[in-house]
Amino acid sequence: MKPNLTKLKPSFREERKFIAEGYILTAGVDEVGRGCLAGPVAACAVILPCNIRKPWLKEVRDSKILTQKKREYLFSFIEEAAIGIGTGVIQNDVIDLIGIGNASKLAMKNAIEQLNPQADSLLIDFFKLPDVRLPQKGIAYGDALCYSIACASIIAKVTRDYLMVELDKKYPGYGLASHKGYGTKEHWRNITEKGISPIHRLSFCNLGERFSSYNED
Repeated sequence: MKPNLTKLKPSFREERKFIAEGYILTAGVDEVGRGCLAGPVAACAVILPCNIRKPWLKEVRDSKILTQKKREYLFSFIEEAAIGIGTGVIQNDVIDLIGIGNASKLAMKNAIEQLNPQADSLLIDFFKLPDVRLPQKGIAYGDALCYSIACASIIAKVTRDYLMVELDKKYPGYGLASHKGYGTKEHWRNITEKGISPIHRLSFCNLGERFSSYNED
C-alpha cells in the first residue's frame, strides 16, 4: 500500500549508514518528468552535509507535495548548502529512441557524473544504476524519506519546470508553462487542435501515429 507522502518526513538516517561504513560523500539522486507527454526527463544528484542545521531544512519534502513557490524558495538554500550538485537532462528524441526507463537512468547517471566533488556512494529514489560503479541503495519513496534525495527532487523539478517555461515561448499554444508537459485535459485539447510539436514524445500514447506534426502557420 502506498504511504501517505504528506505524513512522511525525511531524515539523514540512510546517509549516516553510509558514513558508518566509511563513505563520506553520499549523493541523493532523483528524476522528474518521467510521465510527461512533452519535453525532457531531468535528474539531479545532491551531496548534503549531514550535520546541517538550518530552519529551512524542516520544510524539505518530496517535491511532488510542495507548491511551486515552496520549491523555488528551497532551491537557493539547497544550492548554498550543498557540497555538490549535478544535473542531467535527456531530450524527448532520445526518450523515444531508448525508452523512458533507460532515459531516466541515463539522466541520473549524467547528473552523478556532473558532481564536483564526485560522490563515493549513492542513495537513489527506487532505482539502482548498474552502469554506475559506486556503492548504492535504491529506496522506495526515497524522495520522502531521505533529505539528500528530497533535495535532489526539488532541484530537478525546478530545473525542468524552468526548461518547460522556456519551451513554452518557443512552442506557444500548448500551455507548457502551466502543465509542464504532463497529460492534462488542456494539453490533450491543444495537441488535438495544433498537432504534435518537435518536443513531444512520439512513443507516448502513440502520439506520432495519432496526430499530425506541428504547424507554425
